[in-house]
Amino acid sequence: MTEREIRALLTKYKQGSMSEQEAVKAICDAPFEDMRYAEVDHAREIRQGFPEVIYGESKTKEQVLGIMQSLCAHSEGNVMATRCSAEQYAYVRAAMPEAKYDEAARIIYLDRDTRIQRDAQHEILVLTAGTSDIPVAREAELTAYLWGNTVRSFYDCGVAGIHRLFAHIKDIERANVIVVVAGMEGALASVVGGLTNKPVIAVPTSIGYGASLHGLSALLSMLNSCAAGVSVVNIDNGFGAGVLASKINHLR
Repeated sequence: MTEREIRALLTKYKQGSMSEQEAVKAICDAPFEDMRYAEVDHAREIRQGFPEVIYGESKTKEQVLGIMQSLCAHSEGNVMATRCSAEQYAYVRAAMPEAKYDEAARIIYLDRDTRIQRDAQHEILVLTAGTSDIPVAREAELTAYLWGNTVRSFYDCGVAGIHRLFAHIKDIERANVIVVVAGMEGALASVVGGLTNKPVIAVPTSIGYGASLHGLSALLSMLNSCAAGVSVVNIDNGFGAGVLASKINHLR
């Protein structure tokens, strides 16, 4: 239930067109919808400023569509489903032609929130160490964008050719929050953390050879960063980084 829907409900009750019992039932029914395979949290937009996000991996295409339709019916906000396949998207799009798909990020989304006013003066910057890190970076970028932020990105500027990073120093200085996405040894997060007074969110990726341990080496390197002000999310968790960056960026 959105703020507008709550106001409309209270107005109806105040004007006498809705009984007390009807108003109580509407409020009690609002928190979530039991769809048997999912209990969709319709109160999340009020609590967190954004509707529930669907984790598409391991869900059937029918389940993804059903939850997206439920969210759209109960919210005015943008809607997104992460870790989705092209097959899931084709099924969703047949029923919801307005749905879009970012193949790199693997996100199905509806960019429909007319209330959003993105602030170009408070920018989220996303940096990747390598080209192979782009899919995780795209997940972070699109998440932050759909949550109402201005986002800028630069790819393949890791420590193996650190002059590439220094070419973006003005962008690093201008950014309000920085997301650093890196695999291998994950060193880029520490370097960026030492160049800025802004919060840095490090995202380790599962990119790398055997001893990278599917991202564990990068995760441990980032957790042990000597640079102050570097926080770390889970391996390949671009979504989590995008959400955290958005919450920081919206603080005033």
